Amino acid sequence: MSESAPLVGILVGSKSDLPVMEKCTAKLEELGVAHELHVKSAHRNPEDVAEYVGTAKERGLKVIICAAGMAAHLAGAVAGRTDLPVIGIPIAAGNLNGLDALLATVQMPSGVPVATVAINGSTNAAVLAAQILALSDEGIAGRLG
Repeated sequence: MSESAPLVGILVGSKSDLPVMEKCTAKLEELGVAHELHVKSAHRNPEDVAEYVGTAKERGLKVIICAAGMAAHLAGAVAGRTDLPVIGIPIAAGNLNGLDALLATVQMPSGVPVATVAINGSTNAAVLAAQILALSDEGIAGRLG
């Protein structure tokens, strides 16, 4: 993780999701994008998620990446509480091997978008976050090229 203040916040719904997220954090590090990662469940500790999202802007976050498996809807819970861009990563888990997570992440109501990458697509989530940041950061833009 970079020494500067994080621009990307990463939330994972469970510790079991962390192995998938290694590619995400590695890509952000490769691109020089400061980030932080926390395990927070929208179902097991919704107050923690609400506090994290509620203070995200004042802490300097510009994009939030959320990863969760099964029908857990961490990205949707986050997107409903912020106007920051939210990127959802459905995690392959359970009997449906991530299909339920994909549908829960992509099917958002009008006005509450979640950009959704492929099941276990954490590298693409990192690239998309960097592309969003590159709109106003020439250093990141140059590293994406």
